[in-house]
Amino acid sequence: MVPSRIATRLTTLTASLGLLAGPALAQEFNAAPPNAPDQQPAFENQTRAPVRADDVALQRTVLAEGLDHPWGLAELPDGAWLVTERAGNLRMVGADGALSDPIDGLPEIDTRDQGGLLDVAVREDFDQTRRVWISFSQPREGGATGTAVATGTLSADGSALEGTKVIWQQQPAWKSTKHYGSVLVFDGQGGLFVTTGERSNPDSRVYAQNVTTTLGKVVRIDPDSGAPLGQPGVAEALPEIWSWGHRNVQGAALDDQGRLWTIEHGPKGGDELNLPQAGRNYGWPRVTYGVEYSGKPIGEGITRLEGTEQPVYYWDPVIAPGQMTFYDGAMFPDWQGDLLIGGLKAQALVRLELDGDRVSGEARHLQGIGRVREVEVARDGAIMLLTDEDNGQLIRVTPAQDES
Repeated sequence: MVPSRIATRLTTLTASLGLLAGPALAQEFNAAPPNAPDQQPAFENQTRAPVRADDVALQRTVLAEGLDHPWGLAELPDGAWLVTERAGNLRMVGADGALSDPIDGLPEIDTRDQGGLLDVAVREDFDQTRRVWISFSQPREGGATGTAVATGTLSADGSALEGTKVIWQQQPAWKSTKHYGSVLVFDGQGGLFVTTGERSNPDSRVYAQNVTTTLGKVVRIDPDSGAPLGQPGVAEALPEIWSWGHRNVQGAALDDQGRLWTIEHGPKGGDELNLPQAGRNYGWPRVTYGVEYSGKPIGEGITRLEGTEQPVYYWDPVIAPGQMTFYDGAMFPDWQGDLLIGGLKAQALVRLELDGDRVSGEARHLQGIGRVREVEVARDGAIMLLTDEDNGQLIRVTPAQDES
């Protein structure tokens, strides 16, 4: 490893004083009107839940910077982090901030537009196996692309993935460079969840409703072979499908009950938090909150339809959600069980308080910090953020020290 280009530095941010965004922005993120004012939530607090005070003093340590649009993050047993760069690089950041050269052995990756190297994941047995999983946009025949998952073994010196093989490919491939998903979540039961996008184009988005494809789906596969482990509950469906009717799922996490939650980009309005159940339809593009970027209705402009599921929560205007995680650590005891979400457009750490399976409050921390793509909780309880920028950063967030 070589030292990060810029030395690690420490910045104390007292959110209640609005040091990044000003007190008005810190408390009034719901002030902007919705893009679809005639649409109404299906139940209380499905959107614009009560604002929670941004009154936690936070300390921010830039562990590494100079990253090229970093996307995914996975902690290793020794405290180092694997970081993906959308430009097609996998790197390691040591616990001391040392940034490695790009790791060799990756498959061919299409890095145009929204494509590139996406998520990275390791299992609890990494010490024994050194196995790593990645998701990425894969070039296919005739200029088409699709989301894919590969796995390999990280060499002893950390310089290469060895024996890398592609275990799963989204079907069909499409001539689009947008909406790939894609997050990898081990389910604790021997399966691997993979989230996908519906490739954005009007002629591809309809396949989010087609269960003979894996566009706009959550799928579940065997992490070693890629064999299907889904539960679509529909005879003609591909056997890896878990749920469908999704737009572009770029965040997912298990709660303390082992249930999968997902978060996806909506259109102009309509970012969604879901608790996807096996064999259920989440509506896109037939049902959605929000409108086309032109302002026109999407399809029939409806938000409810028999046979489709409502989101647990939605945002209009959008936050443009990145990855998310449930907080489970010692540093922020008042946040235990809360959802922490990366806000790309919100440029904040978005925190949702939950009451059972419903949202009871929303707070936004570190507003103005940049496009937060990835959120993870370190083993010591610190919150780790990646900013999706030309000069992307890996940031460690801890409670501010009381110097009084």
